[in-house]
Amino acid sequence: MHKKLMIVDDDPDILISIRELFEAEGFEVYTVPCGKDCIDELEHGFKGVILMDIMMPHMDGWTTIRQIVAKGLNKDNIITMVSAKDECDWKFDDLKKYIRNYITKPFDNQRLLQTVKSYYSS
Repeated sequence: MHKKLMIVDDDPDILISIRELFEAEGFEVYTVPCGKDCIDELEHGFKGVILMDIMMPHMDGWTTIRQIVAKGLNKDNIITMVSAKDECDWKFDDLKKYIRNYITKPFDNQRLLQTVKSYYSS
């Protein structure tokens, strides 16, 4: 299976560092700075793992996931939240079933890599 990863984050340093980490491991990496661009990529056929930041301008990660689900774009995609917030805000309990994992920033690169790789081996 071809390993694809989309990083959705408004921080360019995060986009670059995660891209470099995963490209070195043979992943095809897409980087997008906002939820709207994430949805555009999904509408153009992206299938793979999505690392979704929560706090972004215009459309936060939760709103983006709601739109992904409403449009039926979550099929064959694995969504993992990546956030500077220590705890997942489970007032969004209705979205739990669409999120595979919740990783806090700053994260350990090797642990992030192993987590994403595990999605492709299961």
